[in-house]
Order: sequence, then C-alpha cells, then structure tokens
Amino acid sequence: MRRVLGLAMLLALGACGRIIPSGSAPPPVVTAPVATFAANAVFAGIAAGPAFAMLGVSDADARGALASFRESCPRLIARDDASGLTLPSDWRAACDAAGDMPADRARGFFAQQFVPVQIGDGRAFATGYFEPEIAGSRTRRAGFDVPVYAMPSDLVRGWPDDVPAAERTGRPPLGRYDAAGRFVRYYERAEIEAGALDGKVPVIAWAADPVEFFFLQIQGSGRLRTPDGEVIRIGYAGQNGREYVGVGGVLRTRGLLGDGPGKYAGSMQGIMAYIRYNPAEGRALMQLNKSWIFFSEVKGDGPLGALGVPVRREASVAADPAFVPLGAPVWLDLDRPEASGMWIAQDTGGAIKGPNRFDTFWGAGEDARRIAGGMSGRGRAYVLIPRASAARLTMKLQ
Repeated sequence: MRRVLGLAMLLALGACGRIIPSGSAPPPVVTAPVATFAANAVFAGIAAGPAFAMLGVSDADARGALASFRESCPRLIARDDASGLTLPSDWRAACDAAGDMPADRARGFFAQQFVPVQIGDGRAFATGYFEPEIAGSRTRRAGFDVPVYAMPSDLVRGWPDDVPAAERTGRPPLGRYDAAGRFVRYYERAEIEAGALDGKVPVIAWAADPVEFFFLQIQGSGRLRTPDGEVIRIGYAGQNGREYVGVGGVLRTRGLLGDGPGKYAGSMQGIMAYIRYNPAEGRALMQLNKSWIFFSEVKGDGPLGALGVPVRREASVAADPAFVPLGAPVWLDLDRPEASGMWIAQDTGGAIKGPNRFDTFWGAGEDARRIAGGMSGRGRAYVLIPRASAARLTMKLQ
C-alpha cells in the first residue's frame, strides 16, 4: 500500500513525493522534525533503549503485534535490511518461536526475543493513513465517469536528449516517447483529466466523485463499492513521475485554513469542504498536484504494504526502511494516546523519510478516516531488534 503521505501532512506540505517504486519523491518540508538524515540507522546512531518491561506493553497490544509479526516472518528471513541493524538470520529464532506462540503469551514473546534500541535522538513524529472506500462501477454509467486507470504501457524511464551523458546518473526519469521519438515528461493531472489517456490505457473501474478519488490517490489504495454491492479493492501500481503538490500547504499559504470567518478546518475534511464549496477553484487546486496514481486490482485479504503482506488496523505502521527494518516491532510513546503502543513496520511512504518518522494505519471506515485525517503525534520511538542483532551491535550502543 503506497501512500503519497500521511493525511495530516497535507496540511503543511507545499510539495512532496510519494512512496516507492516509480516516481520522483522530493523530501518533506516543514513538519518533519529533521530536515536532513544520515544514510541509515547505524550512521544516525544507535543507543540502548529502556528495558522492555519499562515500555508498558499491554496484552492486547502485544497480541495484535504478534499476529502481524508472524505474517511478516517469511519476508523478514529472506530480505536484506537497509538499516544496517539486522541480518536475515537474526530473525530466525523469533520467527520460529512466533509460529506456534499462543496469543496469551504474546507480551512474554516480545520480552524474550527482542531488545529495544533508540535510533538517533529517538524523537518521533507520526501521521496516519487509512483505506478509503468510495463509490465506483466496473462499467461507465451515469454518475460514474472518473476513470481508474491501470498502468500505461507507454510509461517508461529514459533520458531526455538534452541531458548530457555525463549527467545521466541515478535512475532515469519517468516519461514517454512522443510521435517524433523524443523522450518527454508524462502527462500531468490536468492533461489526464482532459482525456489524454482516453482509449489508450486500460480502465479498471469508474469512480463517482472526483474529489473522493483525488484523496484515494493520495492514500495509494482503497475500495470501490459498486451500486450492486460489489467491493473492488485497488492498490498502487505506479505513478506518472510528475510533481506532487500538497494542496493543504497551498491553502494554508493562501490563509484559507484555520479558525475564523471564511476559513476551513485544518484537516482532510476541511480541505475537501473547500474544494466542494468552491468547485472551480477546487478543481484548479487539485490540478496543481501534477502527480497521478495508477492502480491494479488487488485480490485477497487487506491492502498490501511494501513488505508484501497485508497491513492491519492499529498494528501496521509505515517507516523508512533505511532506519527501521521492515517487519520489526516499533514502540511509539506519543502525545496521541490512540497511536501509542506497539506497531509492526510493514509499509513505506514517500513522505515517511528519516529516523523516527512513522505513518500509522487505521483500516477502513468512517472512524479510520477521521482518526487518520487528523493524526499528528509527537513523542519517542524505540525499534525492537532481535537479540542476535543486539549482541552484534553491542559495541555500537552508547
């Protein structure tokens, strides 16, 4: 499940990127507590955290985390860890123990298998995301005319002719080849809305509300509920490589968010209200965000996170894999009690960059929408690493 960013970040970002495979991702501005980051957790600095018993993990919290950790294990023991904290073999003992661990012994499991460590200064910032459900239809019909595009076959990576060979470093940008064989930027949001992809790209379904679909694109996945009651789950397949602009940041700069006459609430709901009450200006505002997300239909249980396993409400969190091993338990102690507790890092995000930056997952439904839309928590974070990893890193702990 690849989101552009936590919803609360919409309120402060003027420009931001989105998560993973394809597409450029400019760094977050303003709200992230750290502007520049070390290369990974080891370079950021590792310190011993408090003893597990001091964290105050509840039985309920541990049970939910154990279930998500167990789902992560097949990936954990087979992937490299960019953070520098663990090796695949370090997870073997914990994963073996988790396999038949009774739920009522979950807290003891984590106490026995893991050691809390602090990355960098440990100061955490957390937002929230959810799986939206909006009205849609498999076929175009009256009231359903917003295309949900699959990946275009002409969206590729390449170097424009005007980029000197010596400067062609890193990943080539996303774009397309025009009729003259020149590599050009891919169509932006306004061009796609004007029909640039009509008849050229497969359409998975048709959404009813362009505003709801805009925010579903920001989340990166969601559900379409048809008039017949069918639920179509869609997940992130790719992005057009164009610039992401956080519309909340634009409204804040224009003085339209906040308290007082003529202003709108500083939340996803407030931004949506502005767009609906000012349709022409709202359409122009959304088109400032040139990024467009393409989808694939997802089968199975729950939206998939970057780790390749389903993300779970109040158990899964997105993190920067350079600082938190995907699959690792994370303890958050925040000024938002509902987001405090144990989470499993199973996802990533374009705005989720640097040590101690997290995006908490809240599932689907109206309460998930409300909580995620207003989530902005600060406090402390500890990453729980296997004892084998901690033993190897002993000389690094300060």
